[in-house]
Amino acid sequence: MESFVEWGYLGLFISSFLGATIIPFSSEIVFSLLIINGYDIRVSLIVATVGNWLGGLSSYYLGRLGKWSTLEKYFKLKKERIFHFKTKIDKWGSLLAFFCWLPVVGDPIAVSLGFFRINYISVAVWMLIGKVLRYVIWAMITYWGASIL
Repeated sequence: MESFVEWGYLGLFISSFLGATIIPFSSEIVFSLLIINGYDIRVSLIVATVGNWLGGLSSYYLGRLGKWSTLEKYFKLKKERIFHFKTKIDKWGSLLAFFCWLPVVGDPIAVSLGFFRINYISVAVWMLIGKVLRYVIWAMITYWGASIL
């Protein structure tokens, strides 16, 4: 984490990108530390959001590369289970991309949206809205927490 903070905005971008991929990583700490250390809040919001959004879109494209045979062979997922999940994806569609910022379930949502070939533009827009709100709320929490100390 310290290395990412030392790299400033570049470290924030990288940590935000990684945090939105299937690699388990949290960018919130880097984001908060940069804000607390006097980095511009607007630039930090933009860098974190764009990095996290691009990371989420990379997960979407990872899903687009997926094939049924791969899921069955390597992940031991049955078609029935996948179709059950597909009914939920079909019901909510690209709106699910808004929730890609959520811990644990966000990355599988992005991969699933890509796998089921949900419209890229709609996914990208909803995902961006969710990512912006995530970092705006986190910035408010950081400012509130820093004011208490």
